[in-house]
Amino acid sequence: MADRKEIGVIGLGKFGYSLAEALVGLGHSVVGVDNQGDNVRKAQDKLTQVFRADATDEKALEQIGFKDLERVIVSTGDSMEASILAVLNLLSLGVEEIWVKAISEEHERVLYKLGVHHVVFPEAFVAFQLAQRLTTPGIHDYFGLGSDVATREILVKSWAGKTLRELDLTNTFHIQVIAVRRREEAEFSFVPKADMVFEEGDVIVLIGKTNDVMRIEKS
Repeated sequence: MADRKEIGVIGLGKFGYSLAEALVGLGHSVVGVDNQGDNVRKAQDKLTQVFRADATDEKALEQIGFKDLERVIVSTGDSMEASILAVLNLLSLGVEEIWVKAISEEHERVLYKLGVHHVVFPEAFVAFQLAQRLTTPGIHDYFGLGSDVATREILVKSWAGKTLRELDLTNTFHIQVIAVRRREEAEFSFVPKADMVFEEGDVIVLIGKTNDVMRIEKS
């Protein structure tokens, strides 16, 4: 696999385990971590490497080699405290891209303030997708853009103070910004104007070909 990635997954409960297994199925190398023996044993024959360790212990993550991973997903069940401590450890180790499963809007706000790159609500996402399919027959026909299309959330940092017109993302990266959530707002606004000035802490949603979208490492 040309773009095989080595990905860390912290927390091998229902969501973390399913995600890790899916990543392995796509040909990626997955390093799993959990502090529960049953979860570790269940994943041992499925993932590339599995460790029983406490992700709130920075030394433990360093010894496992998480400082060398470019991408890590944190899914620590219902413990907001464990999730935040794991994130702080990953940031301290210099992990470039961190994804976190959030359990509440408060948790989400804290994560973005810490500098987390991507926050996800799996249950809410699936519920929204199902609701759309139940109430809008054929919705996927309207979104017939092909299988090689991706959307991605980006936390604004270096793009702060610039407008969409100045960034010229369409011509530079062949992507579009379809939504923006201001750092102090709870909801996204869609189809932002070209002269909107980004602020540090804003979250933007990109759409485009998968390779083009994934080229955007930092903003």
